[in-house]
Amino acid sequence: MRRDFLKLCGLAGLGVASPIGFPTPARAATREPEAYDGPYYAVFNAAGGWDTTYLMDPKGVNETNRLYKQGDILTEGNINFAPNAAHIDKAKKGMSNESFFKRYASDLLVLNGLDYSVNNHSPCSRYMATGKLDSLAYPTFAALVAACRGPECPLAFLTFGNYSATGNIVPMARVPYLPTLGQIANADCVGGNVSSPYHENFVSDRIEAALKGQTDARITQARLPRVERSQSMLYSAQLSAKALQRVTPFIPKDTPKERLAQQAEIALASFKAGVCVSANLSIGQFDSHANNDRDQMNLIPELLAGVDHTLRRAEELGIRDKLVIVMQSEMARTPNYNKGNGKDHWSIGSTMFLGPGIGGNRVVGKTDDGQFLIPIDAKTLALEEDTEKGLRVRPEHIHQALREFAGITGHPFSEKFPFVIPEAERLAGLFG
Repeated sequence: MRRDFLKLCGLAGLGVASPIGFPTPARAATREPEAYDGPYYAVFNAAGGWDTTYLMDPKGVNETNRLYKQGDILTEGNINFAPNAAHIDKAKKGMSNESFFKRYASDLLVLNGLDYSVNNHSPCSRYMATGKLDSLAYPTFAALVAACRGPECPLAFLTFGNYSATGNIVPMARVPYLPTLGQIANADCVGGNVSSPYHENFVSDRIEAALKGQTDARITQARLPRVERSQSMLYSAQLSAKALQRVTPFIPKDTPKERLAQQAEIALASFKAGVCVSANLSIGQFDSHANNDRDQMNLIPELLAGVDHTLRRAEELGIRDKLVIVMQSEMARTPNYNKGNGKDHWSIGSTMFLGPGIGGNRVVGKTDDGQFLIPIDAKTLALEEDTEKGLRVRPEHIHQALREFAGITGHPFSEKFPFVIPEAERLAGLFG
């Protein structure tokens, strides 16, 4: 009879809960989540494919670019970069390479000669974000580190676009505007205005105490796991809402006009309040198939200005020494122009890093005059004289090094999404 009953329920589309074989139900949180104290991770994405020859991998030969010659290439410390101050639109408040590298070269790690392996946007974006080309299941590094370091944070993983898969191990938080952050942080106030609360403090305290008492009492009663989990989540949400109030003092009164600066302010306020671990920041339109020079000269300065804004504001908030920055794109541009004065997709690129624990004023890897990568020795990071030997650095090598740098390689979430990389290919001391 039991078998027939279950069969009929299945035909009717009904769910049946059985006490046999269910996992132990989730228990409600009993305290407000503690403030996460860093390190914080900000990943900047130049979506569409930046032209690395106009940034950290300059080429003044073979007509690779039309804005400078080999003798014009500039150097700051050990880092070579393309001159562009004379070619950017000053009215757009971007930042020139000259200013950026002068200010940050001593902190920067540049990696040139990164092999994306393919040159289509979707797989390249996924590969660069997760380190895994042949799977849709892997989380981005930003999502993974958030899940490992601060899973209880209300806004653990913030994303503003680009590839943002979570692997179902951490919620994805989207806060599009600064006023929205204020409304979320002060959900118990009219329009997010702290001077207009729905309830006085003593009323809110009594509501919270009553909710906690009801939750504690119901947890001890026998009930269906789904119901118990729902009640636990309700109380946890109440505690998270209380934690989000810590963001309010760090929301600037004036909203910046620049795209990345707006994203950065949301992320930085959340970092400072201890409710966020990582943020995925992004600007697009780098896919310069037509008019490459014009587009790149508009977008590269905007990207650098966004990173600069983030670092200066982090300094003001007292968290610069806890902020790790990753600058990346899913591809580069060809070493030659097409008929539309644009450049097409190129599968050899570069990336940059800076932050606490990252040795700056360093360049790892290289591309030749044709913009093809030169392999390196994985242990010494030196260039291989024999180009048939050595390691072709790919995104999974970078992600493995990032996991080791963040100290999450042994975490169960990292082990759930492993990289199969031989020990001989692991980048020893990449971050110094």
